[in-house]
Amino acid sequence: MFIDTHAHLDQEEFDADCGEVIARARAAGVETMICPAASLASSEAVMRLANVFGVFAAVGIHPNFVHEAAPGDWQLVASLVGRPGVVALGETGLDRHWDYAPVPLQQEYLDRHLRLSEESGLPVIIHCRDAEADLLPMLHAANDRTQRSLRGVIHAFSGDAAFAAECLSLGLYISFAGNVTYSNKKFEALKAAAQTIPADRLLIETDSPYLVPQIYRGKRQRNEPANVAVTAAFLAELRGVPDERLAAETTSNARRLFQLPGGDE
Repeated sequence: MFIDTHAHLDQEEFDADCGEVIARARAAGVETMICPAASLASSEAVMRLANVFGVFAAVGIHPNFVHEAAPGDWQLVASLVGRPGVVALGETGLDRHWDYAPVPLQQEYLDRHLRLSEESGLPVIIHCRDAEADLLPMLHAANDRTQRSLRGVIHAFSGDAAFAAECLSLGLYISFAGNVTYSNKKFEALKAAAQTIPADRLLIETDSPYLVPQIYRGKRQRNEPANVAVTAAFLAELRGVPDERLAAETTSNARRLFQLPGGDE
């Protein structure tokens, strides 16, 4: 069994067949999915998905859309903490690749998510794209402020082993998506990093509808949760462990971090 820890099933790509996509995932051995939000409206949408389909939700405002948040949106997002099906905050983080929103505003919202995580105990789902140098000081500051390990995950990890080690030292988990399967040489550092992650801090995801695995690139434009099994098999081979072991470890880790049924917390 697998857990897809990051699937944007509220996006329009799934409007026509979301139920079929979820059924297909479960038939492929995906026990459940966590659906992160990108805005207030998205936070409300993923909560509806949790209620209808029995998946789980993360509520928050994505760094690329913080400039679109209306006054009061953050307070309304924060008010969703504690609602049934909400197991995390996010996604939040920093993004210098797309440059949609001013970085200082992204930093302000990341700080809000981190502080709400401290207050609520919910883990935070962190996006980082070309922004490691900006992200790490904020994570260290949060760690210093609380004097305890951070609860959260760097999702769709795209950095190198050094960045992974810094995040692990702060208590974070590391999640890999379909990009770890890509054959381009520029992904070699990512593959090397994937081999260094301790077994008890490793997670898997699809980031659906994005980051379709290599075997489907050019054939399928939309990624979906069933494909998490493809990424898991690739990681198992890369790390030199049986598929069943990696599936069991990553499922246990997801249950523990997000306090899902069957977890040990």
